Amino acid sequence: MTHMNKLSQSDTKERTADACVKAAAGDANTAAAETRAAAAGPFALPELSALLDWYDKNRRILPWREDPTPYHVWISEIMLQQTRVEAVIPYYERFLAALPDVPALAAAPEELLLKLWEGLGYYSRVRNLQKAAVQLTEQYGGVLPREPKALEKLAGIGPYTAAAIASVAYQVKAPAVDGNLLRVYARLTGDPRDVGTPAAKKAAASAYAAVFPDDRPGDLNQALMDLGATVCLPNGAPHCGRCPLADRCAARRDGLTDVLPVLAKKAPRRVEHRTVFIILQGDRVLLRKRPKTGLLAGLWEFPNTEGCLSETQARAFCAALGIAQPDLALAPPARHVFTHLEWDMTAWLVTVPLGHGDGSSVPLLRHGDGSPVSLSLPDPAPLRESPAADGPDSARFIPVRTVLSDYALPSAFSAYTRLLSAILTPQD
Repeated sequence: MTHMNKLSQSDTKERTADACVKAAAGDANTAAAETRAAAAGPFALPELSALLDWYDKNRRILPWREDPTPYHVWISEIMLQQTRVEAVIPYYERFLAALPDVPALAAAPEELLLKLWEGLGYYSRVRNLQKAAVQLTEQYGGVLPREPKALEKLAGIGPYTAAAIASVAYQVKAPAVDGNLLRVYARLTGDPRDVGTPAAKKAAASAYAAVFPDDRPGDLNQALMDLGATVCLPNGAPHCGRCPLADRCAARRDGLTDVLPVLAKKAPRRVEHRTVFIILQGDRVLLRKRPKTGLLAGLWEFPNTEGCLSETQARAFCAALGIAQPDLALAPPARHVFTHLEWDMTAWLVTVPLGHGDGSSVPLLRHGDGSPVSLSLPDPAPLRESPAADGPDSARFIPVRTVLSDYALPSAFSAYTRLLSAILTPQD
């Protein structure tokens, strides 16, 4: 009997693993058949009760959960897109302190919005937040609607975010199917399809909807999120011994936790070399505004251009800005990874030689001969603020202190924002 059980388990694992391969190759019919053979459904109601009991004892204490108003849930869910929970908490608290409700968000100046969002990236998210706040003010009296379909009509809110707001803030039965819920579903049921496909997402949403209870739907969503984030991990081995649903898990039963969920391989990121210019005139730095469309649309940045520019090329770039005979020194290189793009950056520190100042040394920056770079701090003098060759919307010199306190620079340039701060510190 034991021998037969081992054969059965081995056969199940082999068939399910084979289904994963076929599903990844696009054989949807075979994958669906294998899924039905591997599991009869995601869970039963008693197991959901066990999951909620586990959540009550192990839930993460997060500020938006302690006061889950519709506005709080909305802001947190938008911030959590593409961002770790630990990183979001201070941004969330700062954002709410400045913009505590929908009317304040709708009326906020763009520069304040962007500064509050600085470092979170994906700035279209905060712009859509304000667009949605205006919609709410004009159409809903400043109150987020209860129904998911109504929420989805607001800028920046898709099915997942709408379900999260509706279930957590209003206790509406709406599964919020994110990456955590997809991973839990795939492992519990043994579903071998690519979880990134619409068919797999629809199957997961339907399975969850069929068992969602009338009581505590928001807590159930958050329990599944916490289960996926802390136990049924995306990278590395899941902690099956801590899982309240372990006895029902097909992937654990069949030894497929390292196979499921199936995810299509991402295309490699395109690498782009850029040269960044930190151009100082006295206690001011030159910033320019990016075009209104495309990557980092409408944000301020340090002038930069494609390629890894030599000193001769860097001087030519400066000449196009009206800067003759600048003092140039290489700044540390930096790297920034976007979703589908990677910037490898060379940087030049450029100081305008206006002849007098206190001669403060710039930390860690040296000329080619090894001598330290001296940063002069003269009275501001006129300098042509013309567009660079690649056509920014505008360029201007701005006091370094003002840049650091009021301007939102993309996190792609965070290494050079820190450099500005280091340059400023000795001057206090």
